[in-house]
Amino acid sequence: MRRRKRLATVVLLLLPLAGLGPARATTPQPTPPQATVQWIDRTTVAWPKNLGDPGHPHRLVHDTGTFALTPQPGGLTPGQRAKYPHLAAYDAFRIAPGDRSRVPAALRGQLTATTDDITTGVQTAGVLDDLYAAPAAKAELGAAFRRGCPTLSVWAPTARRVALELDGRTVPMRRDATSGVWSVTGPREWTGKPYRYAVTVWAPTVRKVVTNLVTDPYSTALTADSARSVVTDLADPALAPPGWQGLRKPRAVPLRDARIQELHIRDFSVADRTSAHPGQYLAFTDRTSAGMRHLKGLADAGTSYVHLLPAFDFATVPEKRADQATPACDLAALPADSERQQECVGRTAARDAYNWGYDPLHYTVPEGSYASDPDGPRRTLEFRRMVQGLAGAGLRTVMDVVYNHTAASGQDPKSVLDRIVPGYYQRLLDDGTVATSTCCANTAPEHAMMGKLVVDSVVTWAKAYKVDGFRFDLMGHHPKANILAVRKALDALTPAKDGVDGKSVILYGEGWNFGEVANDARFVQATQKNMAGTGIATFSDRARDAVRGGGPFDADPRVQGFASGLYTDPNGATPGTPEEQRARLLHAQDIVKVGLTGNLAAYRFTDSTGHSVRGSDVDYNGAPAGYAAAPGDALAYVDAHDNETLYDALAFKLPQRTTPADRARTQVLAMATAALSQGPALSQAGTDLLRSKSLDRDSFDSGDWFNAIHWDCADGNGFGRGLPPAKDNAAKWPYARPLLADPALRPGCAPTEAASAAYRDLLRIRTTEKAFSHTTAADIQADLSFPLSGKDETPGVITMRLGNLLITLNATPGRLTQHVPTLSGTPYALHPLQAAGSDPVVKSASYDRTSGTFTIPGRTVAVFRQGG
Repeated sequence: MRRRKRLATVVLLLLPLAGLGPARATTPQPTPPQATVQWIDRTTVAWPKNLGDPGHPHRLVHDTGTFALTPQPGGLTPGQRAKYPHLAAYDAFRIAPGDRSRVPAALRGQLTATTDDITTGVQTAGVLDDLYAAPAAKAELGAAFRRGCPTLSVWAPTARRVALELDGRTVPMRRDATSGVWSVTGPREWTGKPYRYAVTVWAPTVRKVVTNLVTDPYSTALTADSARSVVTDLADPALAPPGWQGLRKPRAVPLRDARIQELHIRDFSVADRTSAHPGQYLAFTDRTSAGMRHLKGLADAGTSYVHLLPAFDFATVPEKRADQATPACDLAALPADSERQQECVGRTAARDAYNWGYDPLHYTVPEGSYASDPDGPRRTLEFRRMVQGLAGAGLRTVMDVVYNHTAASGQDPKSVLDRIVPGYYQRLLDDGTVATSTCCANTAPEHAMMGKLVVDSVVTWAKAYKVDGFRFDLMGHHPKANILAVRKALDALTPAKDGVDGKSVILYGEGWNFGEVANDARFVQATQKNMAGTGIATFSDRARDAVRGGGPFDADPRVQGFASGLYTDPNGATPGTPEEQRARLLHAQDIVKVGLTGNLAAYRFTDSTGHSVRGSDVDYNGAPAGYAAAPGDALAYVDAHDNETLYDALAFKLPQRTTPADRARTQVLAMATAALSQGPALSQAGTDLLRSKSLDRDSFDSGDWFNAIHWDCADGNGFGRGLPPAKDNAAKWPYARPLLADPALRPGCAPTEAASAAYRDLLRIRTTEKAFSHTTAADIQADLSFPLSGKDETPGVITMRLGNLLITLNATPGRLTQHVPTLSGTPYALHPLQAAGSDPVVKSASYDRTSGTFTIPGRTVAVFRQGG
């Protein structure tokens, strides 16, 4: 697992969901504690080997009878093994042809698998897909409108009864036996009314039939705190802000050229005194606020997208402002290295207005806590105004989507999917328990109707909210086929038919490979290696770790890397002899070089040992550093919301004596390794302003105090706001305390403004020079080289030739020369955007044409252009 998920404690923090009330139940019936047998299609049951005496009869027992099972010689068929690779070694049993007509009824009650000596529960997702998925895939779920009248539909094939609760009455719903969809059509007057479903179903987790009062998984609007769904037509003109239908977006930027700012909605404006709508969607309409002016400046320099952390309805924040708690302490008066800030913030964390939002409740409704009024349609209207505001600043909108898990499962009040079709939407382990490798209750997008929910939800955001891109959280827990189905559905959207060009919508995600699905155990995953060549990018952790040093889960955060002084400016804590550190640095430089190519697997170059290698030959913790097939397959970054900010990571790793000016220069150099790469790049909002979270590595629930962005440098950069919350940081407190107490690590305005301006200069170069935008791996191989790479290259310096550009990244503290004999006689000059730019230090970089020698100041990125 490449990163630690941020919601390991979220289940403990969940608040009661207003309005759902207790489930009504029938008399409990006993059921076994596990479900180890899997019913995979209408004819076949997969049975674990050695479960029960093989000589005893095998049976499925249901509420009204028994299915006798006969062994299937040879076990599962090749097709079944291909579909269920994790069950390949199971025995297979057949249901008699004469019994198959009774299967649908049996699935609506308690099921057990028995021999004479064992009894176990039964997993039924496979047979449900076999029976119902094809017709259900065509259904329009949620609220659909015909001539102004709504039809409400929900897929609940195992339910015994489903009714609609609306307007104080209960309305029966009709079940379609072919699809398992229940539906009801009502009058126009239902529009705008709150509703929920009463679903009577066998619930294995509580071993009884229950009637769950539950919201619609396909909700498009909600009352406050997600108590009820609201019958809503997203095409209603009343929900469209002025100018919405004719909204002109900035020019679509291909994924390979995307420069992305990752941004949390509340972080953006909650501490911005110039915003009229702090913490809200509408803050992005405050065109003259400090935050919007900064985003506009980044857009003018070349940033093309703002990536919003989860903005769908999530579970952990009270949506009404009157219900939100705030810390009772005078946080600003406490010492910079005090434990008291995090203690005070922690006391209200479960009830405050803050969470990252990776705890989904309803996937296709805007989160209510960011709206001026969470009760009703304002969240829809204001989300659209936010998209308009970003477009007006020259930015397209990306949503962070989290379809890989839900906030809860089973009969928990904040479980929606699992209380409608128990055991289907969540991924179950071999023993029948819900997998939680993503931090919470994993979903199962490999099941047809969960996969359909993912596709339908993404299409709704693209069509109804004009969202321009999607970032998939833990995308490696999705089947590759599911993500490709999303791509196919988006590609079918056209401006004439749907109001958007779906082919211009970008997709990327976390292709980490871990958990119960690792190594394609259950399906071909949407991981880094598997997504190469699809046009859907995955985050590349390779260069990130090489640039910063160490890894995000190191017990000692002081391990250095290319940008943070490994070998060239040792901090006294990085392990190894100088010779070992030098070797590690040169290997890190090779990984950074691969990153600059767009992480291409086939790119060939001379590595730091003097050998000709491909990107895939360079080792990254036992895996290939290069895995991409084309520019756009790998997304470069050096920090994001997970783990320490770049400034905080460098605070741990750079020698403590490093001056604020040098810290700022190191920050820009580290950011440049992503910004000047082939392929897309992402930067956490505020990183160009040296943003700190006071060394917090996992700030998902750390409140505004640790998370808010400070656009005014006079307010500081966030460093020294106290020791970060103990729950995820206490082991690093001994390293953090002396740093936080050191006033020299608070950078002040001059270094902050210099870093931001220098970064924008680099963005302008990247945007205006076509050599950064190659479309094929072959073009990059032909046009990009590292002329000084080899056993004699300079530790701490990377020199890259790209078309008519020569780019040097000098991560060492001192001024150095790079002699490129093959360029002697070729005219080069510092790039005009740097020669006339904001950084006086880079202006001292020089080139001697006679010898082909470039001189670069310490901690500097210098771009030279042939001919000046």
